[in-house]
Amino acid sequence: MHPPPPAADAMDFSQNSLFGYMEDLQELTIIERPVRRSLKTPEEIERLTVDEDLSDIERAVYLLSAGQDIQGTSVIANLPFLVRQNPAETLRRVLPKVREVLHVAGVEMQLTAAVSFRTILQEESVSIHTYAHSFLQVILLHLEHRDAGVSNAWLETLLSVIEVLPKETLKHEILNPLVSKAQLSQTVQSRLVSCKILGKMTNKFDAHTIKREILPLVKSLCQDVEYEVRSCMCRQLENIAQGIGTELTKSVVLPELIELSRDEGSSVRLAAFETLVNLLDVFDTDDRSQTILPLVKSFCEKSFKADESILISLSFHLGKLCHGLYGIFTPDQHLRFLEFYKKLCTLGLQQENGHNENQIPPQILEQEKKYISVRKNCAYNFPAMIVFVDPKNFHMELYSTFFCLCHDPEVPVRYTIAICFYEVSKLLNSGVYLIHKELITLLQDESLEVLDALIDHLPEILELMSTGGESSVQENKLSSLPDLIPALTAAEQRAAASLKWRTHEKLLQKYACLPHIISSDQIYYRFLQRMFTIVMTNNVLPVQKAASRTLCIFLRYNRKQEQRHEVIQKLIEQLGQGKSYWNRLRFLDTCEFIIEIFSKSFFCKYFFLPAIELTHDPVANVRMKLCYLLPKVKSTLKIPADKHLLQQLEMCVRKLLCQEKDKDVLAIVKREQLEKEKQQSDGRPMSEKSFEKKRRDTKTPTTLPKSIPISVPGPSGTSTPSTSKEIKKSKLIRSQSFNNQAFHAKYGNLDKCASKSSTVGYTPSVSGLGKTSVVSLTDDSFRTRNACSAPTTFSPNASLPGTSRGTGNSVDPKSSGSKETPPRKATLKSRKSNP
Repeated sequence: MHPPPPAADAMDFSQNSLFGYMEDLQELTIIERPVRRSLKTPEEIERLTVDEDLSDIERAVYLLSAGQDIQGTSVIANLPFLVRQNPAETLRRVLPKVREVLHVAGVEMQLTAAVSFRTILQEESVSIHTYAHSFLQVILLHLEHRDAGVSNAWLETLLSVIEVLPKETLKHEILNPLVSKAQLSQTVQSRLVSCKILGKMTNKFDAHTIKREILPLVKSLCQDVEYEVRSCMCRQLENIAQGIGTELTKSVVLPELIELSRDEGSSVRLAAFETLVNLLDVFDTDDRSQTILPLVKSFCEKSFKADESILISLSFHLGKLCHGLYGIFTPDQHLRFLEFYKKLCTLGLQQENGHNENQIPPQILEQEKKYISVRKNCAYNFPAMIVFVDPKNFHMELYSTFFCLCHDPEVPVRYTIAICFYEVSKLLNSGVYLIHKELITLLQDESLEVLDALIDHLPEILELMSTGGESSVQENKLSSLPDLIPALTAAEQRAAASLKWRTHEKLLQKYACLPHIISSDQIYYRFLQRMFTIVMTNNVLPVQKAASRTLCIFLRYNRKQEQRHEVIQKLIEQLGQGKSYWNRLRFLDTCEFIIEIFSKSFFCKYFFLPAIELTHDPVANVRMKLCYLLPKVKSTLKIPADKHLLQQLEMCVRKLLCQEKDKDVLAIVKREQLEKEKQQSDGRPMSEKSFEKKRRDTKTPTTLPKSIPISVPGPSGTSTPSTSKEIKKSKLIRSQSFNNQAFHAKYGNLDKCASKSSTVGYTPSVSGLGKTSVVSLTDDSFRTRNACSAPTTFSPNASLPGTSRGTGNSVDPKSSGSKETPPRKATLKSRKSNP
């Protein structure tokens, strides 16, 4: 049925819409007018114009002296290039101007300068001594900039400089002034900068200097009156402990950490707790059990009464705590710590979730976000908790918690536990069957993010599932998991229906492991046809290729001949001979995978002829892709067993060289030809080269002058005995090979080409694609539409030249296929009379 004609009202509506669009355009024009008025005037353009004859250095000096801020910022951003190009002049003329400008520069120019100075350091454009002399004082001068962002940018540059400065320069230029900068009389910003510099600089000095000059500053800053300074210095204690060694850490750092862990400021206590956890490996067993464990216990007991940010940090560091304190807990402490972890895993889930989110106060929403972060951290640390309780006790101690994490209402929690699923499976080993149902749950998760996280290690997980259960019989490996196949197929369909094609591609790639997991019949009936459908119908090329490769792997492990032949026939008929050129391109992709996965004989038996048949494809892109694939196709042949296939390949390539009209396809064929020809000539032994030279000396020259009449002896004419025997032998071999070869009914073009080659005694060589056989050209080789010349004899390693002789040849399909051809001399004479 045809749709009814549009009504008048609809027409009026469309006209109104048109007028509405015009009004919108007018509004846009009105909006644009102020932009036009804000363009630079001729006077402003004149002031911004710089003489083009100035050098880079002169232009930089001029712009820093008389230019606008944006021009000065541009010069400073270009400073690394100027230093690379002319370091001496840049440091002598440009850098002093930069120092002057930075005194009154805005935030953008300051940030640009900090980045440029760091870039010059990283590129090592000047020596460290020169850098320290020219740039260090500028960096130190702007460390205490009133803008926090600018100050942090200069600090990052200084910390990078500290890593490479010599010890003496560090002591005189940075450490000595730091004593005054860390005093209480200085600003908070100055003391914060001092904390970070001390943390970076400690490992640069010997123990005596650290103990005498650095540690007193550290103690002073740990007891600063401002909690921000105490917290900042506390977080640097980890770096300081790594620089001063175990003894000083126990005698100096540990007491400070203990005191800071009891600080009135929550951020200071949190910094002390995190630093203690990170330094657990430094302390011995006595320090852990007598000093650190009581602190951790007290911290955990008070955490629920404190700010939720402390719970977030505590839940994140639970894994390190379990590892560092393993073996120290008493049974009662062990049980309490485990219960504390379980409580964190369900934090926030006890509240009612039936309310409307729009009616929730903002503070409650913020609290719920923090609870989600706590549960996410618990999921992250779940493998460590399995080690903590011992995998043998998993079912009794942690299975219910694992179940809750896999069914958590929030995606970030399920995503994290999906990432950890493989580690959990490895730890459970023979008890992996306990989490079969959770695997199915995550495979069926409504969020593709969870599925994407799970399938990263899906082959390894399924392998563990199939070998780690109670049953060791191959056929019954996954008999206890009947929902696996439906879950896998449903996961693929959800990925296919989404816009996240990368997840779909990854899932299809991981399905290649299924032949090791489930039976061949299950793959054939539940997955193989789906892979074929994806190759045929999907619109995303990487997804199609992933499905094609997985399909080839399924075919590789299928041992039932009937099923194999059915799949092969489908690939050839629906892809290789499909109506859509896109399907024929995917057939060539499949051929490439088959060459990679299967044996050479398999490819030659089933896919060689359908592949080279595409040399006749009407679409140039298909022919081009085949040309790229021809070297791999050629590599599957085994001579002399596959000599008849070699002849067909040579004939197809010769036809491409003679008849191809697309310049890109022809260029690819010629390039392959020249590359392989060079490889063959470089790789042939000297004896073979000398033998070929001797043969050429005794045979007819390969190129004949066009001005000399050519007379080629026919079958009835006289010829040398060796040439006559060679022609007869070549004809006999080709005749036998063609008669024994069964061609598909749709290979009509190949049959015609074979009959032509057999009749005229001509076998073209595939230049650059491998070995060729010795054949002689008869008169029909010269009877072409473009009258191009061809060599009379081909050596075993000879190849067609990539010149105009091979580009214009096109065999006449009407005359060359006829058995009743006129005498050769007459044909050549007639061609001479009709150029």
